[in-house]
Amino acid sequence: MLLEMDKVEAYMYLIRQFADDAGKKGGEFYTPHGVVQLLVELLKPQEGMTICDPTIGSGGMLLECVRYVKRNDGNPKNLSLFGQEKNLNTWAIAKINMLLHDRLDDRIEKGDTIRDPKLLNDNGELKLFDIVLANPPFSLSRWGKDEAEADGEKWNRFGFGVPSKSYGDLAFVQHMLSTLKIDGRCGVVMPHGVLFRGGKEAKIREGIIERDWLEAVIGLPENLFYGTGIPACILIFNKAKKHRGEVLFIHAAENYGSGTNQNILLDTHIERIQKAYVAWVDEDRYASVVPIEEIRENDYNLNIPRYVDTVEPEEPVDLDAAIAPYEQARQTRMEAESKLAQHMRRLGFSLGDEDA
Repeated sequence: MLLEMDKVEAYMYLIRQFADDAGKKGGEFYTPHGVVQLLVELLKPQEGMTICDPTIGSGGMLLECVRYVKRNDGNPKNLSLFGQEKNLNTWAIAKINMLLHDRLDDRIEKGDTIRDPKLLNDNGELKLFDIVLANPPFSLSRWGKDEAEADGEKWNRFGFGVPSKSYGDLAFVQHMLSTLKIDGRCGVVMPHGVLFRGGKEAKIREGIIERDWLEAVIGLPENLFYGTGIPACILIFNKAKKHRGEVLFIHAAENYGSGTNQNILLDTHIERIQKAYVAWVDEDRYASVVPIEEIRENDYNLNIPRYVDTVEPEEPVDLDAAIAPYEQARQTRMEAESKLAQHMRRLGFSLGDEDA
């Protein structure tokens, strides 16, 4: 098979195969293509934009942005791509991937995004981007809480609060939001726990929601990702929202295909989600436009079933049709009892009711 591919296709094939063979470890550097494609379709990158993935992995999300611009008749050479990766081996995979895609001028840094962000401007401040997208490690413990709480955290990324030591999810979200331009957009893959966990995370959710940056919450099917079968979600943030004071919830957890090792998102599933996102209307048991006032009343809980009725309606029961078999069985029983009584009398047995 490799002999039939060009060098780029062969490298991408090897990355996918390596992720399959690596099992749980595969999730550290590879996000399934369907999820990447969905995220990019929702964010719609355009030529001339600056785009960043702060947990770049093998580079698939940035390169899908390149493919999207090319598919839509734009010039991907006019994209400026940026990324950072903590794991040295994974960083090397990403660098080779960018090289094979002729992206030599893009900036891919080594280092821990939370503890030591490398994508800075000439003044040593966080560089700002038009689009930021990522699939950070789920519920990472020891993510850098001590550094985040250090006096004068110089990048001011955690204005909504510092998450607990056990869950770094909203630390990555806040980093991403702090690197957006004033009209920037962000898409991030998260575990469902960020939607409803209490404590410090609840306060962070409150702050983000009240700033009116959260645009959409999209529930994905379970078993999409390497290393975990838990369902995940996509959060879309937009600092220049069109639909102010509203959040769109999409229940896409039941739409998937079956792959070899995990479920997959097919083109039809991606298209349906994308259409619902653009339409911004209620759709029975699939999508719901929710005012922030309602989210506030729910103590900023973003659990999707609170806003989208995900329960299939029960079919109405036809009482006449349901009673008919019972009546038939009752009549059959009565006839059988009558015949039994006749046989008993012929044999000389007296029945209790006759003695009475």
